[in-house]
Order: sequence, then structure tokens, then C-alpha cells
Amino acid sequence: MVNLPTHFIKTVTSTFTGGAEWLENLPNLLAECERRWGLVAHPTTFTLSYNYVAPATLANGTEIVLKAGVPNRELRTEIAALRLYDGRGCVRLLDADPEAGILLLERLSPGEMLTIVTDDDEATRIAAQVMQAMWRPLPAAHNFPSVADWAAGLAELREAFGGGTGPFDKRLVETAESLFIDLLTSSSEPVLLHGDLHHYNILSAGEGWRVIDPKGVAGEPAYEVGALLRNPFTIFAEPDLKRITARRLDILVESLGLDRERLRQWSLAQAVLSAWWSYEDGGDPADWQPTMRLATTLSDL
Repeated sequence: MVNLPTHFIKTVTSTFTGGAEWLENLPNLLAECERRWGLVAHPTTFTLSYNYVAPATLANGTEIVLKAGVPNRELRTEIAALRLYDGRGCVRLLDADPEAGILLLERLSPGEMLTIVTDDDEATRIAAQVMQAMWRPLPAAHNFPSVADWAAGLAELREAFGGGTGPFDKRLVETAESLFIDLLTSSSEPVLLHGDLHHYNILSAGEGWRVIDPKGVAGEPAYEVGALLRNPFTIFAEPDLKRITARRLDILVESLGLDRERLRQWSLAQAVLSAWWSYEDGGDPADWQPTMRLATTLSDL
């Protein structure tokens, strides 16, 4: 038997077609992983969201991480991204079965999230270093979604509200729509981006830092910083969000050598898109209103 938290069960069943059946079969799936790879899966010590993630031990005593999810495109692109990164700036993929939704990953140690770094300037510089270590040219043939694919999701906001913007600030939505058009048409050569690179996906590994859970998306490097500016969640409680955001942008420009205005614009457009995604996931204002506050802040900058 596998003891699963209620929120994880709810997320999987509401997100994926066949999620309930997958959860029911999870003990059998884990047992099959043990037989196939000669490993021992341990009770999970990780926070679960969309996938089941647990520590495991190989027959030779090596500690690894076993990740299993309802087979879907996002898991397949994660596997493809991990293979392309090949451990450079990113957790190493040891083996995988894309069709079964199974990943065997190296165990990062000590594995603390970047949130342990309390100096925000230092944390921002670390994130920038990780970005530079990760980014890779795209192969000639690939199935990664593009930034344009993701941006197209904003049209669903209009559809949901009959052409309007519902509870979302009309000016900010229009700004995001316009920015996506301008930025996409003027983008530089795309590379393989993480797509969701923030403090909770950057872990300590030996003397350095590496990332986990890449989405795998094709886009210009400047797109990558948006998720970082929206995290950690505690940033939204800061009374001087504008000053902190401006300082972060300054550090990212200095560290990455990218255009500040382009970073600001991508991040603003993404903040609106992210808020819409949060609304789609449940509609709780507490989930999307803080992100719209950041969009306002970026607009003011």
C-alpha cells in the first residue's frame, strides 16, 4: 500500500484523464519498477504535486529518486530535456520509460532548495549561474513546445470571458497580449529553456547548485527569468516589491548580459499568463492575485 496525501489524490484525479485508475495501480507500478531496475522504493519524503516522487536505492547501494506520473506530453518533454542537459546544470537522468511515465534520477545532496539562501541578491546570482550552465542549443529535430505555444494560452482567457478579461485588469491583459506579439516576432535564436526555473526547483548539490523538473521549452534566453521573479512565494508579502524586483532585474542583466527592458517585458507578459493558468486551475483569488500584483509592479518599472 502507498499512503498518499489527499491534495495529491485530488490534483491527479482532477488534472489527468485516467488519474484515478493510475493512482489505484500505483502500488503495482512501483513494484514493477523494483523488479525491472532491481531497486527498493522507500516511502516518500517529498512534497507531492502532479507526480509521485520518492527516494529509492539501487542494488549497489546508490541512492536515487524515483519519479512516476500519469503518462503525458509534459513528462515526455521533461525526459527529453534531461537527456539533452545530460547533468550539466541539471539533475542527471539515469534511466526512463517515457511511455510508462517513469524516471530514475540521481539524488542530489544535500538537496536543499535555493530558498535556504536568505540573501536575495546572492540567490538571484546563483539562479543566473544555473541558467547559464543549463541552456543548450536545440537539436535539429525535437518535440519541445515553444514559447509561442505557451503564449497562445492567453487567448483562452478572452474565450472564458466572452472577449473580455473578467476579474483580470484589462490594461495588463492588453499589455501582455501586445508584448507577446512583439517579443515573439523579435526573438533571438531559441535554445532549450527549463521553462519553470525558480527557487524551489534549484537544489544544492555538493559545492554547487543544480535544477530539477525542467519543462523543456524552446525560446530565447530572456524568457527564462520570468518564473524566478515570481518566486519564492514569500516575495509577495514584501512591502517594497518594486525595489526588490528592480534590484533582481539589475543583477540578472549584469550576470546574464541580457537586455533589461526585454527581461522586464517577458516577465510582465508571463506574470499575466501565469495568473490566468492559476485561475484555470481553481480560480482562488489567493492563487492568482499576487502574480497580477507583480505584473503591475513590472508595468510600473
